[in-house]
Amino acid sequence: MTGKPIIAVGHASLDYVYRIDAFPSSPTKLRATAHVASGGGMAANAAAAIARLGGDVSLWARTGDDAAGGIIRHQLRVAGVGTSHVRAFDHASSATAAVIVDKRGERLVVSEDDHEFPLAADWLPISDVADAGAVSSDLTWLEGTLAAFSAARAHGVPTVLDIDLNSGQLLSKVIGLADYAIFSAPAFRAFLPGTSDEERLSRLVQSGIRHAGVTLGEKGYLWRARGGDHGRQPAFPVEAVDTTGAGDAFHGAFAWCVAKGLADAECARLASAVAAMSCTGLGARAGLPTAHELDQFLARSAA
Repeated sequence: MTGKPIIAVGHASLDYVYRIDAFPSSPTKLRATAHVASGGGMAANAAAAIARLGGDVSLWARTGDDAAGGIIRHQLRVAGVGTSHVRAFDHASSATAAVIVDKRGERLVVSEDDHEFPLAADWLPISDVADAGAVSSDLTWLEGTLAAFSAARAHGVPTVLDIDLNSGQLLSKVIGLADYAIFSAPAFRAFLPGTSDEERLSRLVQSGIRHAGVTLGEKGYLWRARGGDHGRQPAFPVEAVDTTGAGDAFHGAFAWCVAKGLADAECARLASAVAAMSCTGLGARAGLPTAHELDQFLARSAA
C-alpha cells in the first residue's frame, strides 16, 4: 500500500445477488443462473475499490451485531479495508439487499436499512483525519460525515462527496464542506435547479465547490472545476455482467486519485475506467481491478 490513508464514511451492507436471463413481465417464479452473497453499501464498496487499487483505506460505518454484520465485516477485511471503526451495535439489524441482475447487467435492487442505528459519531477517531489523504462520504450517516468533513476542512484534507437520490435534504447540511461533489444523474437533476447540466455544474463551482461532476452511465462523466477547467470523460465500453456498485467504484477510485494529487481530468479518466471494469463481475466487488489491471485495461483501450 502506498500514499496517505483514505477514510470512507457511510453505508455497509450485505447484498444477495441473483442473476437471471430476463426480467419477467408479470410476477412469477424464476430460477437464478448464478448467485452470490456480496459485500455492498456505497461507502463500503468505494472503500473496497480503493483497497483493491492498493490504497490504505479505513471504513467508518455502523452494522448490527448479527450474522449479516459478521459477514459484512469479514468481507471488508478480505477486501483489504480497515474495519477497526466499523462498529457493531446490539439490537440493530445490519443492512441487506436483494439484487436481481439480468443477462445485460441491468439490475433491480430491494434494500432494507435498520432505522435504529445510534446517530452519534463521538466514538470516531477524528484525530486520524489530520493524516489522511482524502475523506469520502456517501451521506448516509450525517453525523459521521459532518464530524469527518469538518475535521478535514480544518486540516486542509480534501473531501469527496457521493450524492445519490437518498441524500435528500441532508445535502444542504454538508455541501459547504465538500471539495469534490459528485452526483448521480437523477440526484443531480432532482436537487439542483438549472436549464442544463453545464449550468448546474457552473453554479456549484461558483458556490465554492472545488470540483463538481455528474456520472451519466454510458454517456460518461461531465465535470467542471474551479478556475475554469472542465470536460466530459467518455465511458469505457465493456461487456457488462452486473452494473451494481459501478458508481461506488467510481467514487472510490476518484478519492484514491485525489489522495494521490492527480489532476481532475486524470481522476475522471481513471475513475471511469475502474467503474467500467467493476461491471465485469457478478456482485459489486467481483470486477474491481488492481492498479496493474487498471493500467493494462487503459493500455488496451488506447490501442
